[in-house]
Amino acid sequence: MSYILIGDEVNVQQEQQPTPLWTRPFIALTTCFFLLFLSLQMLLSSFPAYVKDEFHAGNIQTSLVTAVFALAAIVSRFATASLMQRVSRMKLLLAGLIIAAATTALYAAAGSFATLLSLRIGYGIGFGMASTILPTLVSRIIPLRRMGEGIGYFGLSTSLAMSIGPSIGLNVMKQAGFMPLTMIGLITSVAIFPILWLSRSKRDQALIEPAKPAQQANLSNTAAKPGFNRKLLFPVLLNVFLSITYSGLLSFLALFGDYVHIEQVGLFFLFNAVTIILVRPFSGRIFDRFGHASVLIPAGLFVTASMAVLSNTHTMPMLIVSALLYGIGFGAIQPTIQAWMLRSSRPEQYGMANSMFYNSTDFGVAIGSILLGIISSATNYSVMYRYSAGVMAVFVVLGALQYVMTTRRVKISNGDMVGS
Repeated sequence: MSYILIGDEVNVQQEQQPTPLWTRPFIALTTCFFLLFLSLQMLLSSFPAYVKDEFHAGNIQTSLVTAVFALAAIVSRFATASLMQRVSRMKLLLAGLIIAAATTALYAAAGSFATLLSLRIGYGIGFGMASTILPTLVSRIIPLRRMGEGIGYFGLSTSLAMSIGPSIGLNVMKQAGFMPLTMIGLITSVAIFPILWLSRSKRDQALIEPAKPAQQANLSNTAAKPGFNRKLLFPVLLNVFLSITYSGLLSFLALFGDYVHIEQVGLFFLFNAVTIILVRPFSGRIFDRFGHASVLIPAGLFVTASMAVLSNTHTMPMLIVSALLYGIGFGAIQPTIQAWMLRSSRPEQYGMANSMFYNSTDFGVAIGSILLGIISSATNYSVMYRYSAGVMAVFVVLGALQYVMTTRRVKISNGDMVGS
């Protein structure tokens, strides 16, 4: 028997029955995750320009708007992972979504930079709660043998949001201003609630037989003490490196466009989305068949090349080339790292694995926005993106070394088995 967790209910599914990937709960939860990240990304890319114009802030102050949000989300995820063992997951999820929506509605009313930072902290708390629970629910309903493919499609929701969200946000900001943009972000957040309701319909609950109380107690006791998984530390480190490069795009691409006199610099995110859509289905299947190294090393080279091209960009065609390269690399790396972490974990550790994955993303964005902000203040935006290319070069070297060491250990282990 295999356990599947939907909301707060533990269900039993016969292993002999084929388990489809595209179930109604999977589609609904993936859509909710897309809307959650879309609301975030539309505003995140526009905050730097808004803060500079409204509060006359410098690069380091501007980077704090991203950093405090990311750090608040990290703290919130740790707290949420603990609370999930004692409090209803749906109640926590709804609370997080309400906090995120409320703070989004109040952004435009912030009368000072300090008030805006406070709202960003509040949004980070709500976003951290929701972004911990949703992927945990999804990872429980994906068949284990299709984990790479399932996380690839689920992760496509975040990558699409991270690609088209900034483009929408920058264009709305330019054409209509910050207040209409916050209203669009609020509407996007509120749209999640009815979709969540659909994912928990009685029709879907009836498809699977509820577990017996004894089974629920046993599973609860197992999940309550998942233990720490050291195998997750290396993929977490790689995800931090990737997220540092992404923070440079979120925090400074709009300002970089002004620096090199390129209008419609937000098209970077649109072209980035094109290659993400193309590469996502294939990267998950490659991971399932050949392992993480077959995806991470070549994809890391694509991101390195993208940052190198961007650092020398002065025309729209070069910007587009950089965007396409980044989409190939980013679109393949992010779901591969998440699926690698989940496959390296037991089912009761999925919550911890997802929390560590998204925390490492936010941590990379937080420290990246600060460090790259310091570099851009001391030099310029082009030099800053060269440093981002260097970060991804380290990513590739570490990934290659880990692959060589793992392969060597496997050969030695196999040799010992043959000798014995």
